[in-house]
Amino acid sequence: MTGGGDWQLFDGRGKRKYLTLAERARFLAAAEAAPLPVRTFALTLHYTGCRLSEALELTPGRIDAAEAMIVIRSLKKRQRQHFRTAPVPAPLLAALASKTAAEDPIWPWGRTTGWRIVKELMAKAEISGIQACPKGIRHGFGIAAALAAVPPTLIQRWMGHARLETTGHYLNVLGAEERQLAARLWAFEAGQAPT
Repeated sequence: MTGGGDWQLFDGRGKRKYLTLAERARFLAAAEAAPLPVRTFALTLHYTGCRLSEALELTPGRIDAAEAMIVIRSLKKRQRQHFRTAPVPAPLLAALASKTAAEDPIWPWGRTTGWRIVKELMAKAEISGIQACPKGIRHGFGIAAALAAVPPTLIQRWMGHARLETTGHYLNVLGAEERQLAARLWAFEAGQAPT
């Protein structure tokens, strides 16, 4: 990723920087088999698309059980406090809500440990390459949301993007993901419900 808004989903050699749907499924399976603290950390990254540092500063006080949401402080917007919500599945919500000290971070790790945990899970999931990192999970979340026809403005809010243009990058996909978007178009044109 480079400065400004000129980042792309591929590096300078054309290597993909996001997890595909199949890789997301393998990462999810590896996370589900991990001990509870690692599992909840990995699943939070997977289901919210939040940044590594945003997950690491999450406290139990930001788990909104009534709305089935996690409240994430957007760390890219440093000039002011900005929070966003992201829905999460009930089992993850229950595991996170079981924490008691409302203001202590859920995971008492630094960025290096968080990064190492993600890399270990990627290795267990047999995912390697530039995408096998926390940003790969985040970018994969954006791609998966776009493929699931989540409205771009909702993806923007969930991911904490200041500009919709940034969210638009998640529609710049190639390969299997591009074919899936095209298949949705073809189904729509044929009068069928998109899959």
